[in-house]
Amino acid sequence: MQTRITLRQLEYCIAAGEFGSIAEAAEQIHISPSSISAAIAHVETELAVSLFVRHHAQGLSVTPVGREVLKQVRHLLDQSLALYDIANNAQSNVRGPLRVGCFTTLAALIAPELCQGFGRAYPSVQVTQIEDHQEGLIERLRCSQIDIAIAYDLNISESDIAFEPLASLPPYVIVSEQHPLAHQKAVTLAELAAFPMVLLDLPHSRDYFVSVFQQAGLSPNIAARTSSPEVLRTLVANDIGYSIVNIRPRTAHALDGKRIINIRLSGSHRPMLLGLARLKAQKPRQVVEVFMQRSRNFISNEYIPGMNSPSLDARLKTQRPPSNGKEINHQQ
Repeated sequence: MQTRITLRQLEYCIAAGEFGSIAEAAEQIHISPSSISAAIAHVETELAVSLFVRHHAQGLSVTPVGREVLKQVRHLLDQSLALYDIANNAQSNVRGPLRVGCFTTLAALIAPELCQGFGRAYPSVQVTQIEDHQEGLIERLRCSQIDIAIAYDLNISESDIAFEPLASLPPYVIVSEQHPLAHQKAVTLAELAAFPMVLLDLPHSRDYFVSVFQQAGLSPNIAARTSSPEVLRTLVANDIGYSIVNIRPRTAHALDGKRIINIRLSGSHRPMLLGLARLKAQKPRQVVEVFMQRSRNFISNEYIPGMNSPSLDARLKTQRPPSNGKEINHQQ
């Protein structure tokens, strides 16, 4: 006898609709593509409707009736999550699903210690980590694809998003060992404008870095663009150009092993604020509240997983350069 629809099958249908591809959904939620295909087929058979249109080698799209069905499914799944809070309160236990969105450039540094560490601390919690750029994270919050986001304060002026800052990340400059400015303790925007720049090309991030120059009445000479922080560091290390960044990895090398030099950016510039973003109208479930508290304990100006802390860099700014005149590498 054929079984009725399960919540797990509905979750798989939602994932397929959100990512527009069974393969992509399978990769994101760590389930085999065949399991997602079987879930979709079962739900469509049970409801006698087609939720998706399959496009050969191009993923799938949601049908009009499928859009309405998935909308109701999201409400149903959100309501089902409240059952975990009832059980948690009764048993003084933390369990259930937790969907954490993480800004792309932060994921490799922060997520292993914060997100996966949370899963180890609370074995009954199923942590799903989804990486995206700032705009994508905000949209995922609104669509209930994630419960909480580790993000920046960029473009979070909307009244429906609550943002809690945890650490302040001021901009600084990175160059290769061969760069003409590599031995300076600090550089000005006017000095940088004469050299080619490698730009981190992500929504809102690109605007932030360009605005640093615009506020000084200058324009950067953009020679290369990339959406990958690892590629950006490798381009800089190979002397394609300097870059302005906010994230301070503890390593002083790019992925190809070449060294990167950190230089202080002179003047007063708006920092990026790193913190937690969530929907104001949605009361956080208990597991989300516990994760938020863990985030407060793990992220501050004194300590950030995978990075040199802003307070350490501030102290290093006051150090005098070595007697040979070479720049102190703040990452060592």
